[in-house]
Amino acid sequence: MHGGGLELALVFLLAAVIAVPVFRRFGLGAVLGYLAAGVALGPYGLKLVPNADKVLAASEIGVVMMLFVIGLELSPARLRVMRKPVFGAGGAQVALSGLALGAAAMFLGLGWKTALVIGLGLALSSTAVGLQLLSERKALTADYGRLAFAILLFQDLAAIPLLAAIPLLGLAQAPDAGMDWRVAAKAVLAIALVALGGRVLLRYLFRAVARTQMPEVFTGAALLTVLGTAWLMQSAGLSAGLGAFLAGVLLADSQYRHELEAQLDPFKGLLLGLFFMAVGMTIDLRLVAAEPLPMCALVLGLMAVKFALLYAVGLRPGGLDRREALQLGAVLALGGEFAFVVFNEALKAGLIDAALRARLVAAVGLSMALTPPLLSLVTRAIERGAGKAPPRAYDAIPDHQPQVLIAGFGRFGQIVARLLVAQKIRFIGIEHSADQVDFVRRFGNPVYYGDPARAELLRSAGAAEVKVFVVAIDNVADNVRTVRAIRRLYPRAKVLARARDRRHAWELMDLGAHAVRETFHSSLRIGEQVLVELGLPEDVAHDHAKRFREHDERLLNAQYLIHDDETALAQSAAEARRELEQLFDADRGEGLLGEIAREEREAKSES
Repeated sequence: MHGGGLELALVFLLAAVIAVPVFRRFGLGAVLGYLAAGVALGPYGLKLVPNADKVLAASEIGVVMMLFVIGLELSPARLRVMRKPVFGAGGAQVALSGLALGAAAMFLGLGWKTALVIGLGLALSSTAVGLQLLSERKALTADYGRLAFAILLFQDLAAIPLLAAIPLLGLAQAPDAGMDWRVAAKAVLAIALVALGGRVLLRYLFRAVARTQMPEVFTGAALLTVLGTAWLMQSAGLSAGLGAFLAGVLLADSQYRHELEAQLDPFKGLLLGLFFMAVGMTIDLRLVAAEPLPMCALVLGLMAVKFALLYAVGLRPGGLDRREALQLGAVLALGGEFAFVVFNEALKAGLIDAALRARLVAAVGLSMALTPPLLSLVTRAIERGAGKAPPRAYDAIPDHQPQVLIAGFGRFGQIVARLLVAQKIRFIGIEHSADQVDFVRRFGNPVYYGDPARAELLRSAGAAEVKVFVVAIDNVADNVRTVRAIRRLYPRAKVLARARDRRHAWELMDLGAHAVRETFHSSLRIGEQVLVELGLPEDVAHDHAKRFREHDERLLNAQYLIHDDETALAQSAAEARRELEQLFDADRGEGLLGEIAREEREAKSES
């Protein structure tokens, strides 16, 4: 295609609009639709785009934005908590896969240096494809989804020393090549600048931009942050995605987190689609057609080895059950986008030739295309093995302009709804249990079957005009997932969420929701009644309960600031118990506070 940028953009958008809905209609997922569109448009298909490398380089911005948004979900304290799955499971996966695939390469007659680079390059999985598939299946908060993210994070970190080591490994083939240690110093300096300077400068930047109250300026500042940190890291020879991820982590506990997610989400989705198309363009169909058996053996061997090792890592040290370990293996058995960079550098260093690079790149691209159907097959097999019936289709929800949306319509949600009905306040309920929906509808409740975390379902229910969201879902993972979706789609919305315990409440507070602990107030009411039955006057018992509630709510907010630090949390709990004992000792005239209060009363009476 020899037209301008406008024509190229139209071709990409048209391909996405046609291919993605068709592939999703047949249950194959959006990623495979984008890949197929790329194959059709690329130099090995209809040749509408003769040079895929330039498109691939430009579209990597989508991966960068995705990593920034992921970083926004992770505070530095949470990263410390994740260190075991990241370095334990992630390190085991990269080491085992690299050794196994490298040994296979040596068996085929390649030298140990070449085999090592190929093994480690193929051990890396696609962050973009893996996280997109998990997001489509709403599995990012599932146990295998969290472990998959930890492994992908380690792989991104491991790619950096691998790229730095390739010139050293290529010294025998290219004697003039050398390793400039100033590159390593630049890398360390770039990380220090982002990590140390970014925490202060980025918050100051967004505070100043927010004061302008101009949404377009905020969007520009968000894009500047993502692309600026990515450029800084790339200039230092590191991964652009790592820079954006670090910037997201630094802003994870700021008040601008939800607004940043909302501003970048449309850009991220479009550019990720372009990235998947560009990957499809790199798949050399002529090579696959010329060498069908060797290419099939290479792709299937790669995915089989990684699947088996990921299954083992998922069981131990990952701690997953067998079903989730199978899903982990299916979602990460593919090659990764870092492999393209690794093999390009290996070609420059003389470790591999152009023909071998072409075969490896084609194998990685085909593995990406095969992963969505593989994951679908594994998921269906697991569901069939569990004896699950095919899921019921979600209801079409009319927009009656409700003031309140209740997500989850069990006992908790029904009590809220009854209070609203008594006040003639319009509400709508969304419940994920079809049986529960059929039951409560008999009593005239406007409740519909569906997943309240789905954006299209919320929009059709009129969520944009809802004043208050009540998340009454009892399952902790689904509860948090729904709150996260609502806060992302409607960052200014008021969200009241049911919390099972203190840790669940802290997780909801992280998302900007007001957490209501489901057993706290009823337990406090029973405790108050116990005091009355033991002889305390009702007003005294009520006052004690009120003061206890106030003390506990202060403690909840204070411990929220340190809830990722187990040692500080235990110390805070012990101090809170002593404070509470002293508070009630003072009422009885006992303890240090009681003596102070008695001295003050005596001083007042003497004066």
